[in-house]
Amino acid sequence: MNRILIFIGLLFLVAGLFWPWLRSLPLGRLPGDIVIVRDNVRLFFPLTTCLIVSGILTVLFWLFRK
Repeated sequence: MNRILIFIGLLFLVAGLFWPWLRSLPLGRLPGDIVIVRDNVRLFFPLTTCLIVSGILTVLFWLFRK
């Protein structure tokens, strides 16, 4: 459990260091991401982004498991 927490912390550290470049990725603005804007409400559901991130994480976990 300790190794997993250290690994997750290192991932957050790396993501924080590369944040200026990660922000420029089109994640969250892909075709298929649902955005509904009304008078006082803005609903945002990144469907396509969630599917892509889930697929990438699934492949990475599968590779590290073996």
